[in-house]
Amino acid sequence: MRVRRGACVVWIGLLGTAVPALSATPPTTEQMWAVIQQQQKTIEELKARLESTEQSARAAGQKAETAGKQAEAAGQQAAEASEQVEESVSAAEAKAPSWTGRTRIGGYGELHYNNWRNDTANTTKDEVDFHRFVIFLGHQFNDRIRFHSEIEIEHALIGDDDGSSFAGSQNNKPGELELEQAYIEADVFGHHRLRAGLQILPIGILNETHEPATFYGVERNLVESSILPTTWWEAGLGMSGEVWPERLPGLGYDLVVHSGLQTATTGGNAFRVRQGRQKVAEAPANDMAFTGRLKYTGLPGIEVGVAGQYQADITGSGFAEDIPASLVEAHTVIRKGPFGLRALVARWDLAGGPAATGPAGGPSDGRDVQFGWYLEPSWKFDLVGPLPGAIGIFGRYSETDNNAGDQSLAATRIERWDVGFNWWPHEDVVFKFDYQDEHNGSDNDGFNLGIGYQFF
Repeated sequence: MRVRRGACVVWIGLLGTAVPALSATPPTTEQMWAVIQQQQKTIEELKARLESTEQSARAAGQKAETAGKQAEAAGQQAAEASEQVEESVSAAEAKAPSWTGRTRIGGYGELHYNNWRNDTANTTKDEVDFHRFVIFLGHQFNDRIRFHSEIEIEHALIGDDDGSSFAGSQNNKPGELELEQAYIEADVFGHHRLRAGLQILPIGILNETHEPATFYGVERNLVESSILPTTWWEAGLGMSGEVWPERLPGLGYDLVVHSGLQTATTGGNAFRVRQGRQKVAEAPANDMAFTGRLKYTGLPGIEVGVAGQYQADITGSGFAEDIPASLVEAHTVIRKGPFGLRALVARWDLAGGPAATGPAGGPSDGRDVQFGWYLEPSWKFDLVGPLPGAIGIFGRYSETDNNAGDQSLAATRIERWDVGFNWWPHEDVVFKFDYQDEHNGSDNDGFNLGIGYQFF
């Protein structure tokens, strides 16, 4: 076989690594041809691999392009599906009453049985009464504005008053239908709230929180019934919030300008505070009243409050001369483990004006000062065994006097002891028993049974 010399030189150069060491004797033509054939085979294999790699790369590119188109199509489908879902939700929201999720219903009620005897007056009381049935209705307009309302039926049955006695008439029923709350509340200026409408006044312990499962005793205590006329609501404008949350956390305030009392000026109820509530029913508003409170809850389990009220004329301009009235109240509520304590003192001062006629007299006959206080320790613990829930025992001593301005009328001061227990099979359901013993101004001695519930 003939081989050109130049080609041999080139191939020898290319085979520098393939023939690492040549002997001094030049290779024969057959040897050179074998080397060239081997190198040619290697080159062919490399070309084949290169072509295979290029084909694989082209196939991968085509697959990537196809996958990209598929991903783009899937994204488009997802976007279209999302738009359809949003349109469906919007359509559903447009059809559905959106206020339902922001509206809250609650309520409470209490059934009482009273068995008393008054040896002084030789009278008895032995009766059962569904005292209160209450429904709450509230609505959250947005994050800042809300509505609260409370409707109450007292004594179960409402009828027309024909002036005859209850026992002899089917129309003269003791029940009342009352709107106790209906106000708008708005969050303003950070830690402050504005209230407008019919609202319960921020005074005392029970006036704002009087659901039966929250206090001891079947009936509400005398001080917060006679001196503080719980439940006491008025129409007005109020502001509440925290005084200085950064430096004094837990110190809150309430300020309210509102409609006032309109007490009688003659008769047995002359100038009696509880009988002066107008309940915002076509109530004269000649003289507005002002109520303020400071309350501290910065320590766990402790509440301390001080409240005051002023009204230019407690008779609502129904008397020949204005009778200014001011109220001061202070209280504390302590709950530390099983131990509890409630204490409250309240005093009315009525100034000026002529004396009223009638058996009870007027401000100059003792009702210029009306005063009361009570102290109530308690002990609450969880039950073990067959009975569920918790039980609490309590004792309360109170003094109440609606004629405290005349010291000669000592018999008008009611001293009362109450002892009993509450059983909560559930935190919102309570069964109650208590025994009461009164002295001086009243002599109603006996026991009471009660059932109460609440839900929110």
